[in-house]
Amino acid sequence: MADLEQGFDFVVVGGGTAGCLLAARLSEDATRHVCLIEAGGSGKSLFVNIPATLVIAQRNPALNWRFQTVPQPHLNGRRIPVPRGRGLGGSGLINGMVYFRGHPWDYDDWARAGAEGWSYREVLPYFRRSEHNENFGGSPFHGRGGPLNVRTVTRPNPLNFAFFDALRELGVPPREDLNGPDSEGMALRQLSIRGGTRVTTANALLLPALSRPNLRVITGAQATRVLLEGRRAVGVEARSEHGTVRVRAHGEVVLAAGAIQSPQLLMLSGIGDGEHLSALGIEVRHHLPGVGRNLHDHLASPVHMSMEHPASYGISWRAMPRNLLNVIEYALFRSGPLANNIFESAAFVKSVPGLDRPDLQLVFQPARRPPPSFPFPVGHGFAISPVGLYPRSRGRLMLASSDPFAPPLIDPNLLSAPEDLQPLIRGVRLIRRIFASPAFARYRAHETAPGEAAQTDADLEAYIRAEAYTVHHPVSTCRMGRDPQAVVDPQLRVIGIEGLRVADASVFPSIIGGNTNAAVAMVAEKAADLLLGRLPLPPAVLDDAVAGPAPTRETSTEAV
Repeated sequence: MADLEQGFDFVVVGGGTAGCLLAARLSEDATRHVCLIEAGGSGKSLFVNIPATLVIAQRNPALNWRFQTVPQPHLNGRRIPVPRGRGLGGSGLINGMVYFRGHPWDYDDWARAGAEGWSYREVLPYFRRSEHNENFGGSPFHGRGGPLNVRTVTRPNPLNFAFFDALRELGVPPREDLNGPDSEGMALRQLSIRGGTRVTTANALLLPALSRPNLRVITGAQATRVLLEGRRAVGVEARSEHGTVRVRAHGEVVLAAGAIQSPQLLMLSGIGDGEHLSALGIEVRHHLPGVGRNLHDHLASPVHMSMEHPASYGISWRAMPRNLLNVIEYALFRSGPLANNIFESAAFVKSVPGLDRPDLQLVFQPARRPPPSFPFPVGHGFAISPVGLYPRSRGRLMLASSDPFAPPLIDPNLLSAPEDLQPLIRGVRLIRRIFASPAFARYRAHETAPGEAAQTDADLEAYIRAEAYTVHHPVSTCRMGRDPQAVVDPQLRVIGIEGLRVADASVFPSIIGGNTNAAVAMVAEKAADLLLGRLPLPPAVLDDAVAGPAPTRETSTEAV
């Protein structure tokens, strides 16, 4: 058994988006010694770096834990993929690089639910601290000079403008900046890309910090339990190909292993629902019933179109000269379509009147869906995925056994709340109106899924249950709050355990209305201040209409 008993002030478990940022920020204090433990490797790969090859990165088992849900009874018993990044950079290695923060009022919901200090005014400075926005750096809503580069899609595919024209005909407003005071509207994506290369917290923050003598990074070591002395965390045990490693923490242990593996590690350490742990033969060190509960994610059910016109991205004889030029352009200049993420534009809309914020994200893809056996689109077409932004279904993550290397049982209980179905049905109908507009007429595309025969609500429900999938935003399995189901308090401290915190998407009180990666980085930024005992950044000064008390979300039966 190898020992690191000399210890560190902080031991961070998980080298993903949160863990890399947190370790780098903590090590900025030269008086603190920091150790970061990551189960995967370096995360370095050509297919990680090239934005448009994200599907290849996702399919690489060295970069993806490739978890799956348990069979979902409301989705025809299907197992739904739950990709989670593996290696320094975490899910930032394999995600779509979208930089979106959700609606400002999402964070005010957090504060009202018991997460004091996490309102929009209070978290906006932490978003800005890590950001360098090439397009909106002068805005009060964005940062300039931070380590994480953000830029708008460059040279978008022309089909994006057909998408915008069709939405404009339906009354959806253009929105220059979806990360501004209101996310409702349509715009090109903002992406975590610099110079045509994917940006992660690993290459933007951790890599420059590796030369610091007070920072140690251990890769290829999977944490198996948090070491406890009574009710205090004193270190972490991990296993690698070289044996068992114990890393001592003189100050605090921070779990940043994500919404799947942070609760898994707590339970393996005897922290969780006592009945569940006892049934697996795990000694209960602290009964905390909320660990693993409140799991939820965004669900999507795309409408796919096929066409002969070669305007979309895709491999075909007609597009071959253009594709070769795109490869040469990227190789020489790191520009062109390969320097973007394929999902180049989006709209946030209300599926019914009377809502206080959009409940649907429409993700436009100017390409056909890649076949299962090939990472690039073959032929031509386009698609829009309606994403239900505020699901009410809640599930649970449990241990399959006491074996730390056994994948956990992931049950988001998708569509268990009947209210989650109707926004997706309305989204499919709205997308059909978009594709039927004059803006798309010239492409003479035809619908391949759900298909023109699916017209009734029952038809569309059947399609959704057969084909819907999550967009890989699991959250809330170590939920922050003050109620009996909370796992961490607003300072991210595990309730009932000293010297142990969690800082990743698992602490979200509830899901935000959009992609989660930017919010995870914000959580890590704020966690660094909490751990170092620094005063919080001053709250942003904003107009009350931007981030004031949000009205109660209402519902309506009227169609858009």
